[in-house]
Amino acid sequence: MNSTILNQMSQMKFYGMQQAYQSLLDNTHYQSLTSDELIALLIQAEWEERENRKINRYLRAARFRYHASVEQIDFTARRGLDKNQFLRLTDSSFIKKRENILCTGPTGAGKSYLISALGHQGCLQGYRTLYFNTQKLFAQLKMSKADGSYLKQLNKIEKQDLLILDDFGLQSLDNDARMMLMEIIEDRHGRKSTIISSQLPVAKWYEVIGDSTIADAILDRMVHTAHRIELDGESMRKRKVK
Repeated sequence: MNSTILNQMSQMKFYGMQQAYQSLLDNTHYQSLTSDELIALLIQAEWEERENRKINRYLRAARFRYHASVEQIDFTARRGLDKNQFLRLTDSSFIKKRENILCTGPTGAGKSYLISALGHQGCLQGYRTLYFNTQKLFAQLKMSKADGSYLKQLNKIEKQDLLILDDFGLQSLDNDARMMLMEIIEDRHGRKSTIISSQLPVAKWYEVIGDSTIADAILDRMVHTAHRIELDGESMRKRKVK
């Protein structure tokens, strides 16, 4: 009977429940459990297994640049990072509130790692996340226009609880990229959260975007609901070499 039950659990894809039940059989612990306790234990095991699978799926789909974690962040380095502010953001409440984060600072200051850590935290707390290098995203979207999958790509981006755009402003936007960014921000405004990192201060983003009317529209939607992380100081890479 136990073998049949285990096979049925496997066929129904109740893998957490199957593992928990097998463990109980191996240790004969189930004999000391009441029916209510046994059912509660099996359901809890299945719930935890499914949550872990979902988190791992979100982490794979996010495609972070770094496998970053909050525990590995160096808060002692002199780069203008407000530890209290950053740790408050790690509870992902900004995602729930549909707020944005703008992270600026010189090259090597650790922007990509910090925003990847925030994205990682979001995945752990059940939020769907996508990470992009901004220039590669625009190139990918331009290719999708050619093969007819552009709207599908935009819909995928719109559905993400958190979108991370890294290295924004490395080069000025052309008209196509400008309109793509406008569509993305408009779709997400007030509905989802976005993190943008850049070597340039926010005041310089008008020049990068190019068209003043569109720049006003984009930044108006981003800046007013945004937390600011403004870094400075020597490159973290140079510091590690020293």
